[in-house]
Amino acid sequence: MKHFLKKHWWKLLSGVLLLYAVIAGFLVDLPPEIVEKIQQTIRNLFFHVGMWFSMFTMLIVSFIYSLRYLRKFDPAEDIVAVEAVNTGVIFGFLGICTGMIWANFTWGTPWTKDPKLNGAAIGLVIYLAYIVLRGSIEDSHKRAKVSAVYNIFAFVLWIVFVLVMPRLTSGGLHPANKGEANTVMPMNLTASLRMVFYPAMIGWILLATWFLNLKIRISKIRYALEQEQ
Repeated sequence: MKHFLKKHWWKLLSGVLLLYAVIAGFLVDLPPEIVEKIQQTIRNLFFHVGMWFSMFTMLIVSFIYSLRYLRKFDPAEDIVAVEAVNTGVIFGFLGICTGMIWANFTWGTPWTKDPKLNGAAIGLVIYLAYIVLRGSIEDSHKRAKVSAVYNIFAFVLWIVFVLVMPRLTSGGLHPANKGEANTVMPMNLTASLRMVFYPAMIGWILLATWFLNLKIRISKIRYALEQEQ
């Protein structure tokens, strides 16, 4: 039992934090000024934003391991890079779906001409193209090299479309697109909401890491079987 807890404590922590986020997220008292603006939909903050945080974490991991692969050409690092992208794309789509539900209640439509929404959609398309690119190259070494280079540029474009362009474009509906103070931004949340928000973010990131760990183990087994053939 002690060995199990030492090895898997972070997985248990993920489950505990997400359970806490679900329960506390629906029970926490909301400030009147937030309820007046977007009513109870602020509770989606603990889920929608957490999925985006998880996606960003996975894309950063993938970017780092693509750089590492180009330095040593270790297939194990290519596996981490591609599975981090796959995991990030999954959480990205979950983030878009929860965002569309939130937008439908807040803005009256699931999709609108918001720079951050459009930038996120373009960014996901870029990473879907990465997955398609890998599937189109048969030689494993060439596939790893080409996809690593593509992944580096994809990450840069993602930063541009999701973080840079929305701040340079007028008319955005997302909070603080131009850096103005907003009551739904994490740094401006009340103490009671922060007590739910930050544990939820950690829980979602740990869940994504858990998912990534499982996918890496499966991919390494598959790679080892391919090498034996």
